[in-house]
Formats: sequence, C-alpha cells, structure tokens
Amino acid sequence: MPHFDLGLDELRAYRSKVERPGDFDAFWSASLQSVRGHPIDVSWTPHDTGLRLLDTFDVRFAGWDGQPVHGWLHVPAGAAVPLPVVVQYIGYGSGRGLAHQNTLWAQAGYAHFVMDTRGQGSAGTPGDTGDPEPSGANAHHPGFMTRGILDRETYYYRRVFVDAVRAVDAVGEHPAVDVANVVVTGGSQGGGITLAVAALRNDVRAALPDVPFLCDFRRAVELVDSDPYAEIRRYLKVHRDHVDRVFRTLAYFDGVNLAPAATAPALFSVGLMDEICPPSTVFAAYNAYGGPRDIEVYPYNEHEGGEAFHEVKKLAFVREVLGR
Repeated sequence: MPHFDLGLDELRAYRSKVERPGDFDAFWSASLQSVRGHPIDVSWTPHDTGLRLLDTFDVRFAGWDGQPVHGWLHVPAGAAVPLPVVVQYIGYGSGRGLAHQNTLWAQAGYAHFVMDTRGQGSAGTPGDTGDPEPSGANAHHPGFMTRGILDRETYYYRRVFVDAVRAVDAVGEHPAVDVANVVVTGGSQGGGITLAVAALRNDVRAALPDVPFLCDFRRAVELVDSDPYAEIRRYLKVHRDHVDRVFRTLAYFDGVNLAPAATAPALFSVGLMDEICPPSTVFAAYNAYGGPRDIEVYPYNEHEGGEAFHEVKKLAFVREVLGR
C-alpha cells in the first residue's frame, strides 16, 4: 500500500476537527464513580504455564457494573517484590489468549498484567469475558463498534474503558505489584484503551500506545474502507438518520478528546501505510497529548507498525522512565 494520507510534515502539524463535548469531564467522572460502589473482588488463581521462570495467575476482578473481567498476571519467579507493572490491553477481536502466549514484559523483569476485553476473543486469540449488554441498547452492525452507539450511556467502549481503569486497581491489590510504578500499553484497540486509561488516571508512570485505534473517528470512517471503522460506515449506510447522533456519542470516546488530560510520558508508534488506523488519526491523538511525548514513525509499514523492532524501543523507554 503506498502512502495515502497526509505527508509527514503535515501529519506533525495536523489537528483534528472533532469537538470536545462541554460535559466530557463530568461524564467520565460519573462513569468512574458509578463503579466505585462495587468491591474490586479480585481473585488470583495460580496457573501452570510450563514456563519455569514465571509465576502466572488467572485473574478475575469486578469491572463495569461489578461484572467479572478476566486477565493473566505474570511475575518473574523468585524476583524481589514489589515490582513495577505493565498493564496491557488487547487489539480488536482478540482476548487475553492462552497463559503462555504473551509474557514479554515479565521476561524483562516486570510484573505483567494482560486484560481480557469484554465480549471479544473469538476473532483472534481466545478470551473469557462476556459482555452483558444493557437493556434498551440499539440494534447494531455485527462487531463491537456500533453496540449502544446511539447513547453515550450505553456505548460499548464506556464499559471497556471503565474495565481498563479498574484493571489497574485490581492488579495493584497483588503483593508482587508496586502500585507507584504502573505502565499502560497496547496496540490498535489496545492503544486506544491505553490513551483512555492514561487520561482517566493521574497515577500512570508511562503510556505506550502503538498504532492506536479509536482516534479521530469521523476522519477514519470517511478516509478508509477497512474494518473495524467500516462497521460504523455500514451502520450509517442503513441508518441514514443517525449520523449526527452517532458522532455525538463517539466524541466522548475519541482518543483525541481524551489525550489532553494524560500527563504521563508517552511513546506512540505509527505506520505511514496503515489503512486500518490511518496515520493522521494517530497523529491527531499524539498532537493533542497532554504529557511529554515521542512517536516512532515506520514509513513503510502498515497496521503491524514496528512489531519486534518497536518492542526494543518500548523496553528502553520504560527503563528510562522507571529508572530500572
């Protein structure tokens, strides 16, 4: 795929036209407050992965509305604790996977928590967390992008973002975790969730959003014809009378509107040939980000971004930020 979006100089200067709702902060404050009445109810069940250098726990905690959310916690066996923790969020369609699959950060000497994404995990790596939909949610296009999309109260990503904030609270309950040193990361959908958590918490030490999804929704929907953004386009093709209502809802979940509240040092990544998360939508969030930030640009890569090359950059970034 050749370069199809703005040039790099234009990307660095690009500012999204998405409008931030006047009650944006109040909405998210109320959303987080609504779950505080539910105990975190976290459980840790030792799980044998066959990896002798790691201790792994099957985790369950209470997320949105007290509903159970699953995850894996990996801790280097025999390490002096407590340890900094890297909380990882997963890409669209996938779940937490099998216990042995995703252990890079624990191999680097950190505690590593992988959060399941509610309702997902049947289109990639498997997941174990359901998504009981609220009554009255609208009919939606297959997938997750239009679930509850006619109202900010019922939109799917409200539940996901609150789960993700609660995941940090949950993992902080484990004695192996140093709650003063929390790093959040993820790619694609996980990158969008990373931005949300960095914005909605003031205690994150670093954020690593890779090729983030869920940013500058309207530009993405109108620029590319690839899923998952195309789910929204196909929904609006049928529901012609819902356009304004849909984008009004999405403004509350747009990484561009969340990013200014984030203060933790951040390392972004972007592929300039990415037709799933167009480069301008990534730069829209990056340019709006409130804390110290840097971005690794991969000129000839698509949605895979930097992959293993970028992992080297992330490991170095976290060492620099945490000092270990």
